[in-house]
Amino acid sequence: MANHDETLWLDAEQQRIWRNWLLATARVDYYLDRDLRTRGLDLAEYEILVVLSESEGRRRRMSEVADMVHQSRSRLTHAISRMEKSGWVERCAAPDDRRGVMAMLTDKGYALLEEAAPSHVAAVRRILVDVADPDDFRAMGRVMEAILAVED
Repeated sequence: MANHDETLWLDAEQQRIWRNWLLATARVDYYLDRDLRTRGLDLAEYEILVVLSESEGRRRRMSEVADMVHQSRSRLTHAISRMEKSGWVERCAAPDDRRGVMAMLTDKGYALLEEAAPSHVAAVRRILVDVADPDDFRAMGRVMEAILAVED
């Protein structure tokens, strides 16, 4: 455990920004999730639909989907099960590895995505894009890229 004498504490401004970031990211997630629930799906399910829609043949290995939407494999399996019951996705064997499992976006899932996307994009604009000065938004993009580049 680190010695408290060596801790580089956040100053007041850094602490304020950090806490605002925590509150703002939670608010963005809540706002977007609430909007999508009017269409019968949640933000995590929407992200899965998007990843599959952008994949060749609208299908991808489950392990890759889990990584791309930042979910554990077990959480993704539960989400895919719910989505399968709704007819939005199907599971199938990977063509190159019969033990591998792929998730495939169905026509019904794709139609739901097409229906939900305009409202979702409008919600992203309302809660994030349009509230920021364009220069600040670009700066935020650079910060997000730097965060994503930090090694685990």
